[in-house]
Amino acid sequence: MIRFLILAGYFELMLYLQLTGKLNQYINTHYSYLAVLSAILALILAIVQLTNWMRHAEHTSHLHTRSARFFSLLLLAIPLLSAAFIPTKTLDATIVSAKGFNFPLAEGSGDSSDGTQIQYLQPNTSIYFTKSAYQRIMKKELAKYENSSKINVTTGNYMEIMELIYNFPATFEGKTLTYTGFVYNDPTDKNAQFLFRFGIIHCIADSGVFGLRTLSDGSHYPDNTWLEITGKIQLAYYTPFKREIPVVKPEHLNQVKKPTNPYVYRNF
Repeated sequence: MIRFLILAGYFELMLYLQLTGKLNQYINTHYSYLAVLSAILALILAIVQLTNWMRHAEHTSHLHTRSARFFSLLLLAIPLLSAAFIPTKTLDATIVSAKGFNFPLAEGSGDSSDGTQIQYLQPNTSIYFTKSAYQRIMKKELAKYENSSKINVTTGNYMEIMELIYNFPATFEGKTLTYTGFVYNDPTDKNAQFLFRFGIIHCIADSGVFGLRTLSDGSHYPDNTWLEITGKIQLAYYTPFKREIPVVKPEHLNQVKKPTNPYVYRNF
């Protein structure tokens, strides 16, 4: 019976996340079909477990007490209640501040104490491929943009372009970029403002905050202000990192509404 309740609870949870649209807060939407398949499999296995339990119950005289029935119902409801009443918080500049402004750009990512892989500024998908395969993928993706003087960054190609910019900064230097993100003000440098989006490579465990520093145009925006920026990519020395990084010199800045889904995902 316990196995049935666990499997049925998992099916309920997946169904709830699908129907409410909250699944994209946890995994790359490209892999949502896997969540559907796992839910269907859980339902099938739950039915099998229930059938086995009922057959076994026919050959026993065991009577369930009220407390046992209550416990069974509670166990079944826990996954759904957890998803329904524990709020899903959208990651924003507050989370960046809480984790500390420490971007190990030379390494591309860092490990947190809970075992998840937190990435900063540059999406790093090299850890999922062999060195030669990764180089082939990067060259293939770079070919789509290297001859373009103007690049429009969308939710679909955001992660791809950010990874390319940091891998091939000289190639993108001088190109005009348009993209949308939320403002993060670096507490270590009052003149350092970044425009970020939180992105998911496969699931929330390998998520990160990705984007570019924007050179000041005399305007100052508070954290979590959503902007659309158009400007040229330059290379500028950033003292806290002790190295040059790609930056955007704004030509146009427009304040925009926060997207319905503020996350972006890596497409392969």
